[in-house]
Amino acid sequence: MEGIREKKKRKTKKAIIDAAIILFGETGYEQTSMAALASKAGIGKSTIYTYFATKREILIAFCEDELEYVYKEINEQANPDASLVDQLHTIFMAEFRFVTRNKEFGRLFLRESVFPKDLTVEHSHELDSRYIDLLFAIFDKCQQRGELRKDRELLFVAAQFYSLYLVTVSSWYSGRLQTEDDVAEGMRMLFEQAMEGLGPTTISYKEKTDYH
Repeated sequence: MEGIREKKKRKTKKAIIDAAIILFGETGYEQTSMAALASKAGIGKSTIYTYFATKREILIAFCEDELEYVYKEINEQANPDASLVDQLHTIFMAEFRFVTRNKEFGRLFLRESVFPKDLTVEHSHELDSRYIDLLFAIFDKCQQRGELRKDRELLFVAAQFYSLYLVTVSSWYSGRLQTEDDVAEGMRMLFEQAMEGLGPTTISYKEKTDYH
């Protein structure tokens, strides 16, 4: 059972991350000082350093929270026996909702995630590994039941679906997709189209080329 001290620490950490979501979105990552974050979170500047030594550590903490949220969504909503598209749709829509709670912060976070400059390499790799392990477990089960081809490198399968997720989110930011429902529909369509090339076929590629 969580004690009073642990609850207070968790609450303070959340307040700092929430302050960062607002200030990084409104002011920009580079322009936001640790002092401003502490003030927005309602704590002293010295206190913030007991939780985070740098702003990049706050982004890392957000990544960790994002991953925990995705796991929670999977446990509560995803059906392990559902189709691969359904399971991936649940994961990436949860990620979309979490990242874009603050639109401007979401833009910044995605930029830092895709083109990491300030995220520490060690932590980034650790989080990437946890994320990939999550997807690989789903892919492996889908391969075993014949839904996903076994001759595909799973790392590239994960990269393909994540790329489609990024395309969908980019379309939302550019206004081509205007609502969450638009995002959900567009993402599902892209995932289903991808599966047409990833799913098992009865005729091999060699047989097709020989035929033609």
